[in-house]
Amino acid sequence: MKYDENMIAPVVVQNKTEKIDLEKIETIRFHFSKIMEALGLDLERESLKETPNRVAKMYVKEIFSGLNPKNFPAITLFDNELEYEEMLLERDITLYSYCEHHFVPIIGKVHIAYFPNEKIIGLSKLNRIVQFFASKPQVQENLTMEIAKCLQKILMTKDVAVYIKASHLCVASRGIKDTNSLTHTSFYGGKFKVADTKKTFLEGIQ
Repeated sequence: MKYDENMIAPVVVQNKTEKIDLEKIETIRFHFSKIMEALGLDLERESLKETPNRVAKMYVKEIFSGLNPKNFPAITLFDNELEYEEMLLERDITLYSYCEHHFVPIIGKVHIAYFPNEKIIGLSKLNRIVQFFASKPQVQENLTMEIAKCLQKILMTKDVAVYIKASHLCVASRGIKDTNSLTHTSFYGGKFKVADTKKTFLEGIQ
Protein backbone atom coordinates (compact mmCIF):
# COMPACT_ATOMS: atom_id res chain seq x y z
CA MET A 1 0.00 0.00 0.00
CA LYS A 2 1.52 3.33 -1.06
CA TYR A 3 0.90 6.82 0.29
CA ASP A 4 1.58 10.11 -1.42
CA GLU A 5 3.50 12.91 0.25
CA ASN A 6 0.60 15.02 1.54
CA MET A 7 -2.29 12.60 1.95
CA ILE A 8 -2.50 9.58 4.23
CA ALA A 9 -4.50 7.43 1.83
CA PRO A 10 -3.78 4.23 -0.09
CA VAL A 11 -3.10 4.45 -3.81
CA VAL A 12 -4.99 1.66 -5.58
CA VAL A 13 -6.05 0.65 -9.07
CA GLN A 14 -9.74 1.60 -9.15
CA ASN A 15 -10.87 -0.78 -11.90
CA LYS A 16 -9.24 -3.77 -10.22
CA THR A 17 -10.88 -3.10 -6.85
CA GLU A 18 -14.27 -2.51 -8.46
CA LYS A 19 -14.03 -5.87 -10.22
CA ILE A 20 -13.15 -7.58 -6.94
CA ASP A 21 -16.11 -5.89 -5.22
CA LEU A 22 -18.48 -7.16 -7.92
CA GLU A 23 -17.12 -10.68 -7.51
CA LYS A 24 -17.59 -10.48 -3.75
CA ILE A 25 -21.17 -9.24 -4.15
CA GLU A 26 -22.07 -12.10 -6.49
CA THR A 27 -20.50 -14.72 -4.20
CA ILE A 28 -22.26 -13.38 -1.10
CA ARG A 29 -25.57 -13.06 -2.97
CA PHE A 30 -25.43 -16.72 -4.00
CA HIS A 31 -24.49 -18.09 -0.60
CA PHE A 32 -26.87 -15.84 1.35
CA SER A 33 -29.73 -17.06 -0.82
CA LYS A 34 -28.77 -20.61 0.19
CA ILE A 35 -28.81 -19.63 3.87
CA MET A 36 -32.29 -18.17 3.44
CA GLU A 37 -33.47 -21.32 1.68
CA ALA A 38 -31.98 -23.46 4.46
CA LEU A 39 -34.03 -21.43 6.95
CA GLY A 40 -37.16 -22.29 4.99
CA LEU A 41 -37.75 -18.83 3.56
CA ASP A 42 -39.52 -18.43 0.23
CA LEU A 43 -37.27 -16.42 -2.08
CA GLU A 44 -40.13 -16.00 -4.53
CA ARG A 45 -41.94 -13.70 -2.11
CA GLU A 46 -41.88 -10.08 -3.28
CA SER A 47 -40.34 -8.82 -0.04
CA LEU A 48 -37.61 -11.50 0.02
CA LYS A 49 -36.52 -12.11 -3.57
CA GLU A 50 -34.09 -9.19 -3.68
CA THR A 51 -32.83 -9.68 -0.11
CA PRO A 52 -29.71 -11.72 -1.01
CA ASN A 53 -28.59 -9.01 -3.42
CA ARG A 54 -29.36 -6.22 -0.94
CA VAL A 55 -27.43 -7.98 1.81
CA ALA A 56 -24.46 -8.64 -0.47
CA LYS A 57 -24.22 -4.99 -1.55
CA MET A 58 -24.62 -3.83 2.06
CA TYR A 59 -21.82 -6.12 3.25
CA VAL A 60 -19.33 -5.09 0.56
CA LYS A 61 -20.19 -1.42 0.01
CA GLU A 62 -21.23 -0.39 3.51
CA ILE A 63 -20.89 -2.27 6.78
CA PHE A 64 -17.76 -4.24 5.82
CA SER A 65 -16.22 -1.64 3.51
CA GLY A 66 -13.24 -1.37 5.87
CA LEU A 67 -12.00 -4.70 4.56
CA ASN A 68 -11.03 -2.93 1.33
CA PRO A 69 -7.90 -0.74 1.74
CA LYS A 70 -9.10 1.61 -1.02
CA ASN A 71 -11.78 2.86 1.37
CA PHE A 72 -9.26 4.26 3.85
CA PRO A 73 -10.16 7.96 4.12
CA ALA A 74 -7.97 10.63 2.58
CA ILE A 75 -6.25 12.37 5.48
CA THR A 76 -4.76 15.86 5.16
CA LEU A 77 -2.45 17.03 7.93
CA PHE A 78 -1.89 20.67 8.84
CA ASP A 79 1.25 22.26 10.21
CA ASN A 80 0.98 23.07 13.90
CA GLU A 81 1.63 26.75 13.21
CA LEU A 82 0.28 27.88 16.60
CA GLU A 83 2.62 25.42 18.33
CA TYR A 84 -0.31 24.10 20.31
CA GLU A 85 1.08 21.77 22.98
CA GLU A 86 -1.92 20.86 25.12
CA MET A 87 -4.20 17.85 24.88
CA LEU A 88 -6.64 17.82 21.97
CA LEU A 89 -9.71 15.72 22.75
CA GLU A 90 -12.61 14.63 20.57
CA ARG A 91 -15.23 12.67 22.47
CA ASP A 92 -18.47 10.81 21.74
CA ILE A 93 -17.57 9.69 18.21
CA THR A 94 -20.34 7.36 17.07
CA LEU A 95 -19.28 3.73 16.82
CA TYR A 96 -21.19 1.18 14.78
CA SER A 97 -19.35 -2.05 14.04
CA TYR A 98 -20.04 -5.79 13.85
CA CYS A 99 -18.87 -8.52 16.23
CA GLU A 100 -16.71 -11.03 14.37
CA HIS A 101 -17.99 -13.88 16.56
CA HIS A 102 -21.69 -13.61 15.64
CA PHE A 103 -21.86 -10.85 12.97
CA VAL A 104 -24.23 -8.70 15.04
CA PRO A 105 -23.76 -4.98 15.83
CA ILE A 106 -21.45 -3.32 18.32
CA ILE A 107 -22.82 0.12 19.17
CA GLY A 108 -21.07 2.72 21.27
CA LYS A 109 -18.86 5.79 21.55
CA VAL A 110 -15.18 6.40 20.88
CA HIS A 111 -13.09 9.08 22.62
CA ILE A 112 -9.74 10.14 21.13
CA ALA A 113 -7.08 12.48 22.45
CA TYR A 114 -3.56 13.38 21.43
CA PHE A 115 -0.80 15.90 22.08
CA PRO A 116 0.12 17.55 18.76
CA ASN A 117 3.67 17.32 17.52
CA GLU A 118 4.48 19.07 14.24
CA LYS A 119 1.15 18.18 12.62
CA ILE A 120 -2.57 18.48 13.43
CA ILE A 121 -5.30 16.38 11.86
CA GLY A 122 -8.72 17.72 10.83
CA LEU A 123 -11.28 16.81 13.49
CA SER A 124 -13.70 15.08 11.12
CA LYS A 125 -10.87 12.81 9.96
CA LEU A 126 -10.79 11.24 13.42
CA ASN A 127 -14.42 10.21 12.89
CA ARG A 128 -13.59 8.82 9.45
CA ILE A 129 -10.69 6.77 10.77
CA VAL A 130 -12.95 5.29 13.46
CA GLN A 131 -15.58 4.54 10.82
CA PHE A 132 -13.05 2.83 8.55
CA PHE A 133 -11.71 0.44 11.19
CA ALA A 134 -15.23 -0.19 12.53
CA SER A 135 -16.45 -1.18 9.06
CA LYS A 136 -15.39 -4.80 9.28
CA PRO A 137 -15.97 -7.72 11.65
CA GLN A 138 -14.25 -6.71 14.89
CA VAL A 139 -13.53 -7.43 18.51
CA GLN A 140 -13.45 -4.28 20.61
CA GLU A 141 -9.92 -4.78 21.89
CA ASN A 142 -8.55 -5.01 18.36
CA LEU A 143 -10.58 -2.02 17.18
CA THR A 144 -9.15 0.09 20.00
CA MET A 145 -5.58 -0.87 19.10
CA GLU A 146 -6.05 -0.35 15.35
CA ILE A 147 -7.38 3.18 15.79
CA ALA A 148 -4.62 4.12 18.23
CA LYS A 149 -1.72 2.65 16.23
CA CYS A 150 -2.99 4.26 13.03
CA LEU A 151 -3.18 7.69 14.68
CA GLN A 152 0.28 7.33 16.19
CA LYS A 153 1.67 6.68 12.72
CA ILE A 154 -0.27 9.47 11.01
CA LEU A 155 0.42 12.08 13.70
CA MET A 156 4.02 10.95 14.20
CA THR A 157 3.64 10.85 17.97
CA LYS A 158 3.20 8.23 20.68
CA ASP A 159 1.01 10.64 22.65
CA VAL A 160 -2.36 9.17 21.69
CA ALA A 161 -5.23 7.87 23.82
CA VAL A 162 -8.31 5.95 22.68
CA TYR A 163 -11.23 4.92 24.88
CA ILE A 164 -14.23 2.90 23.68
CA LYS A 165 -17.47 2.15 25.52
CA ALA A 166 -19.89 -0.08 23.65
CA SER A 167 -22.86 -2.40 23.82
CA HIS A 168 -22.52 -5.77 22.07
CA LEU A 169 -25.68 -7.23 20.60
CA CYS A 170 -24.14 -10.70 20.80
CA VAL A 171 -24.69 -10.20 24.55
CA ALA A 172 -27.88 -8.14 24.39
CA SER A 173 -29.90 -9.91 21.67
CA ARG A 174 -28.86 -13.55 22.19
CA GLY A 175 -27.35 -15.81 24.82
CA ILE A 176 -27.62 -14.11 28.21
CA LYS A 177 -29.71 -11.28 26.66
CA ASP A 178 -28.29 -8.64 29.01
CA THR A 179 -29.24 -5.25 27.58
CA ASN A 180 -27.53 -3.21 30.33
CA SER A 181 -23.89 -4.30 30.23
CA LEU A 182 -21.26 -2.17 28.48
CA THR A 183 -17.72 -3.06 27.46
CA HIS A 184 -14.88 -0.59 28.07
CA THR A 185 -11.49 -0.74 26.33
CA SER A 186 -8.63 1.74 26.26
CA PHE A 187 -5.20 2.52 24.84
CA TYR A 188 -2.71 4.95 26.40
CA GLY A 189 0.50 5.90 24.62
CA GLY A 190 3.35 8.25 25.48
CA LYS A 191 2.30 11.07 27.84
CA PHE A 192 -1.03 9.34 28.52
CA LYS A 193 0.80 6.67 30.52
CA VAL A 194 1.48 9.34 33.15
CA ALA A 195 -1.18 9.10 35.89
CA ASP A 196 -2.09 12.81 35.98
CA THR A 197 -2.43 13.03 32.18
CA LYS A 198 -4.53 9.87 32.05
CA LYS A 199 -6.73 11.28 34.82
CA THR A 200 -7.25 14.54 32.88
CA PHE A 201 -8.24 12.56 29.79
CA LEU A 202 -10.68 10.33 31.69
CA GLU A 203 -12.24 13.36 33.39
CA GLY A 204 -12.65 14.97 29.98
CA ILE A 205 -14.69 12.08 28.57
CA GLN A 206 -17.09 11.82 31.52
